[in-house]
Amino acid sequence: MPPDAIDEVLICAADAVLEGGKGVRFALTVGGEDGTGFVVRYGGTAYAYLNRCAHVPIELDWNEGDFFESSGLYLMCSTHGAIYVPESGRCAGGPCKGGRLRPIPLREHDGQLYWQPDDYLRPARA
Repeated sequence: MPPDAIDEVLICAADAVLEGGKGVRFALTVGGEDGTGFVVRYGGTAYAYLNRCAHVPIELDWNEGDFFESSGLYLMCSTHGAIYVPESGRCAGGPCKGGRLRPIPLREHDGQLYWQPDDYLRPARA
């Protein structure tokens, strides 16, 4: 492992992210700027994304952790109504045409959820 590689970072207990329920936000650094990621559970699997709409770079959630639209089938940006497929982050409708949410590598083990930093997404600054 390179000396600058960062191990996975704890997000929360896995059971804090319920199927189709509120997501859990977590702080990170995006290209050197403060930002947030989020994790949701859909179809029994947890998915993590950068909390930034593909249409306009703003956070998606309506209220903190509210990422699903009313049917519970899609993630939705609260500002302009862009909707995304939870399993892939791909735009499914609205002004995000052809866009997608940036996935964050996620691992679920030992009852916890962890994300893996990369060259663009790093742990939050202290």
